[in-house]
Amino acid sequence: MSATETTTFATADLPSGEPIPSSAAPVPNPKPFPIKAVFAAAPSNIDAFLAHLQRCLQTPAGIDTVLLFLCYTSRLSASVLETLTRPAIQRSAQQLLALAASLPPSATLVFTAKALPSQGAALALAFAKRLRAFSLMLSDARTFLRLWGLLNMYFWLRRLVLKRSAAKESEKESEKAAKKDDSVETAISWIQVSTCIVFQALENGAYLSSKGVLGWAPATQRRASLWSARFWAAFVGIEIGKLFYESHKRGQRTRAEKFGDGTKTAAQVEAEEREWAGAWRSSVLRNLAWAPLTLHWSSEGGLLGEMAVGAIASIPGTIQIRDLWRRTAE
Repeated sequence: MSATETTTFATADLPSGEPIPSSAAPVPNPKPFPIKAVFAAAPSNIDAFLAHLQRCLQTPAGIDTVLLFLCYTSRLSASVLETLTRPAIQRSAQQLLALAASLPPSATLVFTAKALPSQGAALALAFAKRLRAFSLMLSDARTFLRLWGLLNMYFWLRRLVLKRSAAKESEKESEKAAKKDDSVETAISWIQVSTCIVFQALENGAYLSSKGVLGWAPATQRRASLWSARFWAAFVGIEIGKLFYESHKRGQRTRAEKFGDGTKTAAQVEAEEREWAGAWRSSVLRNLAWAPLTLHWSSEGGLLGEMAVGAIASIPGTIQIRDLWRRTAE
């Protein structure tokens, strides 16, 4: 029963007398919005934001993450604006067709601003055009930055070769390591580095040929782009399988492996598990989002529309920019 109902019943039971005063606290007057304080703090907030953004752009991976996020969110925004303005354009077109059909063949049509889409629809279409051009520019920039990806893959391959040589040497000397590398993970790494090398080589060839640096014909460039996307799709599929294999393997750890022979507390183990699970979920979601996109870019005619591509690709972009923003926070 509320305080108001209790007061009502108590007053009804009294034969006479003054009414019982309400025990509710007076409602304070609303304070005005501190607009001056907001404007006063704006320079420092902008400065902090720009400093944080600058930290995000200090590494090639950070630059690619920011470009990825801006590329596909702008592409999605352009598709949304075009979809929202399409009904207005269709109505204007139908009105013009109906008007033209009602006039005699010798009549002359004179268009005025009233017959065209509204000014708001025209502005939205113009802005969508700018966003799409911005997205294409960022996509081209990301492809250019990936030209040096083969260097990273060389060192990835080099690490695998050195690890294999070290494993053979230890077998010759009959030395047993305390913790052996998983042969399944090693095989997965070899397959992934192979697919990445082919993917990057084909993409580089198609991109450089489109700029006139190499001499591949347009048809060859198209085939190279398709096969590049197919090898990327293979990498994404293998990565998803690898993530679930790692989750299965982690779930089979013993208590000693979790607690490090008693060197870790339960709170530390729990914090490590939460951190690992969060990173694992982000990786799975990111790769699951890339999977349909790689299949879309691997097919001749494509499988998805523009809005679907922008929406799905914005998922890994948002995940990566969120993780990058957290890692670079002071």
